Amino acid sequence: MRKPQILIFDLDGTLLRNDKTLSEYTLEILCKCKKCGYLIGISTSRGEQNCLGFLRKMKPDILISSGGALVRVNEKIICSSSFSAIETKNFIESARKICGMDCEITVDTLEAHYWNYKTDPKEQDKSWGDSIYTDFADFKHEALKICVEIRHPNLAQKLCEHFSELDSQHFSDGDWYKFTKSGITKEKAILAVCEACHTDVSEIAAFGDDYADMGMLNLCGIGVAMDNAVQEVKDIADDITLSNEEDGVAAYLEKWII
Repeated sequence: MRKPQILIFDLDGTLLRNDKTLSEYTLEILCKCKKCGYLIGISTSRGEQNCLGFLRKMKPDILISSGGALVRVNEKIICSSSFSAIETKNFIESARKICGMDCEITVDTLEAHYWNYKTDPKEQDKSWGDSIYTDFADFKHEALKICVEIRHPNLAQKLCEHFSELDSQHFSDGDWYKFTKSGITKEKAILAVCEACHTDVSEIAAFGDDYADMGMLNLCGIGVAMDNAVQEVKDIADDITLSNEEDGVAAYLEKWII
């Protein structure tokens, strides 16, 4: 196997265990990879503010957040794509009309993560960071990513039809959909990383488990699916490792990369 130069990982369901923690084994192996000269990257649908705790531990060279809407290399922003404040306001209003006035919504901005959950998300997931509660009644911020809990797929489709310049993706573990500007994906973000790092996608190994990871696993030289991945991800992967609960990323890196 040709050794990659860059290692890129999804967080939830991939690098993190189900309790949203990084195991000591995983941190140890990532540290060894950095000492061997590999660049370490995160590619997540989480907003940047929702993964700060992991970033402090991992100190990644590359951070792709909000599903590809924000890309940093060595902490410098190399590209970002946001809904304007007006587009964000119109989208939230349409989501409430179509999905119900009490539908749950989250918004990632460059500075913060906003939510209107009925319960504080940090009570369910302590890794979620300093989220800000809002009722979105007079929201005036640009949005990198908007997520809406939609219990019926036909309503998600109806919402998309109201806007021509957006992409949507359903998360496999619930009723949540993410919405970004049209063309914003993890794989497009990786192409921007390649340009900034003067490397080729063939020199990247990517690890993931969910639908939003399929593009980057297809694109990169080595695409590795977790054993807990949805079947569609496994079908397109070059290899399958152990589940996230079994520290599958670290096990694969220790066996094949370092």
